[in-house]
Amino acid sequence: MNQWRRRAIRVAAAYGFIPALLCGAYLAGTWDGPNRAPMLVVVLVMMLFATGGWLAANRLSESRIWWRVPLLTGALINLAGDTALGLLDGGAAGPLGTLLPASAVFLAITVPPRAFLGFSVLSVLAYGILVFFGDPPPPGYAMVHLLAYGAAAVLCLRHSTILASLRRRLSHASRTDPLTGCLNRRGFDERVAAELAKGRTTTLVLLDLDHFKSVNDTYGHQAGDDLLAWAGHELLAEVRATDAVGRLGGDEFAILLPGTDAAEAAEIVTRVRARLAGATPSSLGFATFPADADDADSLSIAADSKLYADKSAHVRQAATEQQVEFARTHMSENGPAATVAKGERRRHSIADPGWMAMAQTLIALVYVGFFTEHHDHRAVMAAICVWGFAAGLAVVASADWLSRARAARPLMLAFATSSFLSCAAIAALDGGVDGPLGVGMLLSIPLLVFGMRTSVAVPVAVLAAGLYTLVATTVGDPNPWYVALNLFGTAATSFACAVQGRAAARQRRMLTRLARVDVLTGVLNRRGFAERFTADPGTGLLVVDLDKFKQLNDAHGHAAGDDLLRWVAQTLRTSVRPDDLVGRLGGDEFVLLVSGNADTVATELRDALAERTGASIGVAIAGRDGDGFDSLYAVADARLYQQKLTRPASYSAAAGL
Repeated sequence: MNQWRRRAIRVAAAYGFIPALLCGAYLAGTWDGPNRAPMLVVVLVMMLFATGGWLAANRLSESRIWWRVPLLTGALINLAGDTALGLLDGGAAGPLGTLLPASAVFLAITVPPRAFLGFSVLSVLAYGILVFFGDPPPPGYAMVHLLAYGAAAVLCLRHSTILASLRRRLSHASRTDPLTGCLNRRGFDERVAAELAKGRTTTLVLLDLDHFKSVNDTYGHQAGDDLLAWAGHELLAEVRATDAVGRLGGDEFAILLPGTDAAEAAEIVTRVRARLAGATPSSLGFATFPADADDADSLSIAADSKLYADKSAHVRQAATEQQVEFARTHMSENGPAATVAKGERRRHSIADPGWMAMAQTLIALVYVGFFTEHHDHRAVMAAICVWGFAAGLAVVASADWLSRARAARPLMLAFATSSFLSCAAIAALDGGVDGPLGVGMLLSIPLLVFGMRTSVAVPVAVLAAGLYTLVATTVGDPNPWYVALNLFGTAATSFACAVQGRAAARQRRMLTRLARVDVLTGVLNRRGFAERFTADPGTGLLVVDLDKFKQLNDAHGHAAGDDLLRWVAQTLRTSVRPDDLVGRLGGDEFVLLVSGNADTVATELRDALAERTGASIGVAIAGRDGDGFDSLYAVADARLYQQKLTRPASYSAAAGL
């Protein structure tokens, strides 16, 4: 997260520095113009603040609160500087007049959404100062620029907000167990570390479901999964909002009770034991920080020791058939977990250019209707606007289909080419790039760079810049500095959008992996395996269950069991082909999707695992035994338990350590 904040601060600083640098070059090339000395002072102040923000990025990014200060301060400085420069240079239609509305696009991707609303109001007021106190712009110029840049800023803000929501949900998913809705091991460990860092009294409760293995062995893994889901939901319903519940693996759960001492924890443990007893008797142990331990590892060891003392102190009984059925029919609703639909970002990235095309053409149509009454090309310009609006609407309406289609890239390239050609045509008909509609040729570039793949966005951006330059050199007589500053200003904004977009993409890829990988073993978790599962005819689904794994945990503790699980996962991965899937569904249950002769693979895996543990492996073949994961899993699971009944389970406690 610090890296994300540091990058945001530096992007903001760069955006303050680059326009100031461009303005410095403009001043150097036009020093004989009016007001150059005060304009130079403004440029130097903007550079000074931008440099300070860049240098302080490392220190400021460490704070959750103060890292926003340079963003907001820099935005205010740039806003004031752009206003002063535009006013001193002649007004809204001058070469520096677009700095102010263009900054709104940049603010949309850097400052928080609530702050953006305030800056938007300030930007509109500042632009009004340019319009009313500067040289009068051409009719319709201010309206088109204000609305067009405003639409681009709103769409960038929308896309940025969607990406932030996507990251939040992925972050939640990467820390949540998909079966129970509790925190997974990674999420729970992070929460423990955060609470202990506060230094206040905190209690850790560990619990195991008694003889849970026999539930899987007797009623099947689906019944066991339902029982685990019920237990997780009941634990979440019992604790306070400030507490945390985690599933560490298999039937192992943990509860974190911040601000709770040993006496209070004992009462909570009694309530939890009674609540779970209706469907699955459990063993519990707890330890309190700092009374029983002074760090997370020692706290876990102390709670684990009391857990096994509790196991020895009472007669443990497995859940009965009636209790399992009770859990399956009375599982409480815990609310939907945060989810991220496949292709969600791709769908929004496709729809956004469509929305931008609709907004631009609608603004242009308003301009044509109210400001071109005697224009020779009024009808043609209106027709181009209608075509652009219809094309944008078609893209928005078909965004869901396009996000899944293989032809999406060439179709979007064709749409982008058509949009920019339309913008070039209407700008040329209106008198050139310095006319009211000339801005439309550049406005879509930052949004495209922000939301699309580089391989798509860069060619489109180059095409748009080339068209803008072509129109500038062949139509009308625009100020060369006006053309250059618009091009380089768009490039600076696009660069900022590209940096933010690529950073968001990297974080999203990392979170996506974390959400789909088992923290302990490094293989796919339940969510990841289900998403990548594709059962081609002849492929085999293997369900692997370690023999007497529960006894290892009971005899030597969870650390020994975790070590064995990591070794098993590594052995499975190295024993199958690189393209085969390996996943851990929970506890000591692994699942594989393999090509080739599945029965032979199962035999080879059983022999490889025999070095440290016995294993039962059920096999189902796609096409012969079913097509989907559920049907194949049911067949493989049934064959696994038939195998358990026909062969003696083997496990060496010594080998498992």
